[in-house]
Amino acid sequence: MGGAGHLSLDKMSLAVSLPDSVGTLARATLAPGGEVGYHVHTTDSEAYYFLSGVGEYTEDGRTQRVEAGDVTYTPLGKGHSVKNIGTEDLIFIALILNA
Repeated sequence: MGGAGHLSLDKMSLAVSLPDSVGTLARATLAPGGEVGYHVHTTDSEAYYFLSGVGEYTEDGRTQRVEAGDVTYTPLGKGHSVKNIGTEDLIFIALILNA
């Protein structure tokens, strides 16, 4: 994936089993100035649910501001990146769905 700064991923433990289509469900913390570099999803899709902080989300050349309560979705075959543009950690839930 690449990108600057520090990204912490904590896989979530659940009391129920998830279907095989769920590849990863994790809480991500991106430090100020950090970013998840642009990458294309060739075998899966990914959704982010933002919990706190302020970020800049880019998908296919379009950039938008994201903050708590926002949801993004990158389908199979598309690419995206996210950058923390705030002064606090950008915290979000990342859900990867296998194709």
